[in-house]
Amino acid sequence: MITHSTNYNMDYKVLRNLERYTYERFSRSYVHQRFMLKVAVWCISMKVRRSLKRMLDLTIALMAMPILLPFMLLTALAIKLDSPGPAIFRQTRVGKWGQPFTCYKFRSMHTDAEQRKAELLQQNEADGPVFKMQNDPRVTRVGRLIRKLSIDELPQFFNVLKGDMSLVGPRPSLPTEVSEYEFEFVRRFEAVPGITGLQQVSGRSDLDFQRWMELDLEYVARRGIRQDIEIIWKTIPAVLLGRGAY
Repeated sequence: MITHSTNYNMDYKVLRNLERYTYERFSRSYVHQRFMLKVAVWCISMKVRRSLKRMLDLTIALMAMPILLPFMLLTALAIKLDSPGPAIFRQTRVGKWGQPFTCYKFRSMHTDAEQRKAELLQQNEADGPVFKMQNDPRVTRVGRLIRKLSIDELPQFFNVLKGDMSLVGPRPSLPTEVSEYEFEFVRRFEAVPGITGLQQVSGRSDLDFQRWMELDLEYVARRGIRQDIEIIWKTIPAVLLGRGAY
């Protein structure tokens, strides 16, 4: 026989369990909603940041093209007159999230440069997986001039217009270089590669490989329009002075 006291205790337990269930369910729902709100805000801010960066790239590139095109035509003519081969050099580079793309540059070397690279490896002046020689015999006469003034990189404005590259970002790497990267350096592929970047305004080829990677990772961590504008502004004197360019 069930007494009134027993009924009371059972009702009390049911109410307590219901109260606990309701509280936990509400709490979980509230925490989940706050979390989803933060994720939504983060996604929107990242999308706005990417859109603003793309707008900056297109605006500057489209404004610069009418000024740069005459210099590009003269450079192409000088390259053709100086040595046999195409004026534009096309090379596969690694872009954002490891996606390969065709990078455009003015040809600054003889057409057999890749075949001759193996015999020059012992004279490599750079550390890490990068190959650099200050007096590389594969570089043409016109090539030395356009490298010193960074004119060889002007065709990369077409990469910017296509969306493969940005005005500012880590240098686009070769697949052979990427295959030798340490795992921590892979984070640099979170950003779209750029024509200029922290490395280019901090010494370029005069930097060792470790410092170069550190600057790229610093850029990725601090990405923003303000930083891009500062780097673009610093690029002007760096190009005119030719620091670390060879």
